[in-house]
Amino acid sequence: MRAEYDFSKAKRGALVPTKGKTRITIYIDDAVLEEFRTRAEKAGSGYQTLVNDALRAYLADTDARPLTESVLRRVIREELPKQSRLTKRPGGRSTSSRR
Repeated sequence: MRAEYDFSKAKRGALVPTKGKTRITIYIDDAVLEEFRTRAEKAGSGYQTLVNDALRAYLADTDARPLTESVLRRVIREELPKQSRLTKRPGGRSTSSRR
């Protein structure tokens, strides 16, 4: 080893660029991340590979499954705040608050 190295012309980043993958930052629940790490250790692979495989499997499954009325209703219920979905009329009948 040399006593000193000259990094004045060095470039930051990976030595070999990866094709087909993009580096991102996401927030995952601690418990979910710990479970992926535990499973990856048992399988002898990296946890990021398992996360990628799980996302691929989910996307493949959702492409094969048609969007049904019940799924659409569930998604709408989850996405819309409860107060904006339904308001009571003076006569006791319910009506949508959006018109």
